[in-house]
Amino acid sequence: MRRLATFLVLCAAAAGALAQVYPSKSIRIVVGFPPGGGNDIIARMVGAKMQEGWGQPVVIDNKPGANSIIAAEFVAKSAPDGYTLLVNATGGMSVNPVVYAKLPYDSLRDFVPISMVGSFPLVLVVHPSVPVNSVQELVAYAKSNPGKLNYSAGSTGFQVATEMFKQMTGTDIKHIPYKGSAASITAVVAGDVQMTIVDSPPLVPQLKSGRVKALAVTTAKRAAALPDLPTIAESVPGYEMALWIGVFAPAGTPREIADKLTAEVARIVRLPDVREKLDGMGVEPLGNTSEQVAEWIRREIAKFGPVVKAADIKAE
Repeated sequence: MRRLATFLVLCAAAAGALAQVYPSKSIRIVVGFPPGGGNDIIARMVGAKMQEGWGQPVVIDNKPGANSIIAAEFVAKSAPDGYTLLVNATGGMSVNPVVYAKLPYDSLRDFVPISMVGSFPLVLVVHPSVPVNSVQELVAYAKSNPGKLNYSAGSTGFQVATEMFKQMTGTDIKHIPYKGSAASITAVVAGDVQMTIVDSPPLVPQLKSGRVKALAVTTAKRAAALPDLPTIAESVPGYEMALWIGVFAPAGTPREIADKLTAEVARIVRLPDVREKLDGMGVEPLGNTSEQVAEWIRREIAKFGPVVKAADIKAE
């Protein structure tokens, strides 16, 4: 028993020493999307500040494909030493687990959540020809014209958001799949579909030109970047779909290193220039704890699972 106690003390001391010298070499941040997208922009922003703060190189490694599954699997199987991290989002960590029958990683079991950098809303928009100006009017119109409306979705996550809206309002709106946000917005502009729920950055030019009509945001609270838009929840109590982007490490990463990473991300998102950039992207800065991230993901998986099952959503 005394030997075991001594061994545990030595292990704890070794872990503490490891955390004190971390990081002592370059850090790789893996992103499951091509350069230029939201996940990549935020990964590079965090990486640059991490490099600046710690004096060690931080390299961004883009591994796009399969709805971020390739990147997530790579990091899940990497050494749990704090030198390979993952930047992933709602789709990869909360939606993939409920739409893929077989997934080569478990969002909670195979990762240590570090922190969420920020969250942002989706926006419900319709073509100007649709005779509605509010969520209430849209619901009433859809119920009066069952099957007449259709919606575009550029990803499974956006499909889940719209199917949840349909299920909570009892409306019949047909799904038309598209590849990416830009294509789904173009479909609404062209009148090929009547509505979509989509992320705001690629939507802004169309909103300014009046080629689409925004009705509401999907977050529980009104978005600071779009303060004049009501939330869907103001008309459909309980509706909420917030997209987020966060940092993860492989399971087994020493707690001392994970805590050091969490503190660093929290420091970074508090920096005035970072907050200004996030605000410009319509992203609300977070910087929460590992436990808060894990609980957030658990809630989303529990919430999205029944929606996916009822809508018979399959991963493409």
